[in-house]
Amino acid sequence: MGVADGLFGALFARGAADTSDRAWLQAMLDTEAALARAVERAGLAPAGSGAAVTAIAHAESFSNEPLRLAATATGNPVPALVKALTQLLPEAATPAADAIHRGATSQDIIDTAAMLLAHRSLDAIQSDLAVAATGCAAHAGTHADTVMSGRTLLQQAVPVTFGLVAAGWLTAIDEARLELHRIKTTKLAVQFGGAAGTLASLGDAGPAVAALFGEELGLAVPVLPWHTDRLRIIELAASLAGVCAALGKIARDVTLLAQTEVAEVHEAAEAGRGGSSAMPHKQNPVAAIVILGCAKQAPGLLATLAAAAEQEHQRAAGAWHSEWHPLSDLLVLTSSAAAWSADLLPTLQIDPVRMRANLESTHGLAMTENIATLLTPALGRLAAHDLVARASARAKQTGVTLTDALLSNTDSAARLAEADITRPQIESALRPESYLGATGEFIRRALAAHADCESSLAR
Repeated sequence: MGVADGLFGALFARGAADTSDRAWLQAMLDTEAALARAVERAGLAPAGSGAAVTAIAHAESFSNEPLRLAATATGNPVPALVKALTQLLPEAATPAADAIHRGATSQDIIDTAAMLLAHRSLDAIQSDLAVAATGCAAHAGTHADTVMSGRTLLQQAVPVTFGLVAAGWLTAIDEARLELHRIKTTKLAVQFGGAAGTLASLGDAGPAVAALFGEELGLAVPVLPWHTDRLRIIELAASLAGVCAALGKIARDVTLLAQTEVAEVHEAAEAGRGGSSAMPHKQNPVAAIVILGCAKQAPGLLATLAAAAEQEHQRAAGAWHSEWHPLSDLLVLTSSAAAWSADLLPTLQIDPVRMRANLESTHGLAMTENIATLLTPALGRLAAHDLVARASARAKQTGVTLTDALLSNTDSAARLAEADITRPQIESALRPESYLGATGEFIRRALAAHADCESSLAR
């Protein structure tokens, strides 16, 4: 099922999350086995029933093809699976058949299986995100003072440091990790409501079985069945899309910074990686490109799942069915983006010399805000801004430095003299290191928040 299959699976299903047909089948079998154990523990089935069902609930004992064909008759594969599972019971364990699917409906099994798949996938995603975050934290610390051009609207702005850029990446990843943890621990819940959400077939024992069911699977127990309340699915999908958004932003930065004309970062070179079928010289940023390829599919999948949340009465006709593929694909794509990021970020190559050269290529124009700030006490904010803007235009037109553009013009030189602003003062204000504001503090905060995140997730 989904993006893991086929020619592009190595790109878009690189992560450890598994939502294949076999993984879905095993999750449904694990759900049925857990329910049988819960039913036995509630005293509604003979002793040993749970163990008997668990012993045969292995996907390798089942063929997908009969289940796939049978699903066309019932709208999902669960009825056929229940029949096949029951038939596998050895003769000595036939009383355990009473525990199979007891009190459940097909949606209970598939929804709970989806929660199990998500739980397992989130573990894999979290593992790769931890590696990616560690890489970002290392860059943030190592390059806290590595000055580079800040860029707004794709144009050079004021200076920043690469450490601050990496700290921004780190914070986004860590916030996504914490949200995934919240979803895993509070929103991944068993589904158990029976035909219409009342568990009527279990009489008064329904809530007790539901609690034991959740305990068996290690999933949360909801206040009541959520057959047509799909907020859990939306929150899960939104958290996955959030991971993709964070990783996609990082990957976009890398592709821009790795452009030939910029060349401030490079993906670690591997033999044969990054090549072109036509141009032997190419070294394409493959990891960043594929992360973007994964991330750009997430919003559409999230939108599909959000649209499916409008479900009628106690059980939906079609909307529920429409969730299975997009949720599976979103789990796999997010896992792949995380795996590629774990590969990309710890080994990303940084070029401080190129960063400095690009920053200095404008001959001081990146520091115009600081020069205007220097002049404001004497000239006023608007007058200082206009004077520096005119000098910047002359610098661009003539190719001189901003200092020379300011001092070679009669009007601006006179204004500077009146304000007692000297060449050494201007040149000092043009030093990028003099205009980094709270950069160091922000990096320290990001690294401290990262330590807190690691501590929180380790508990």
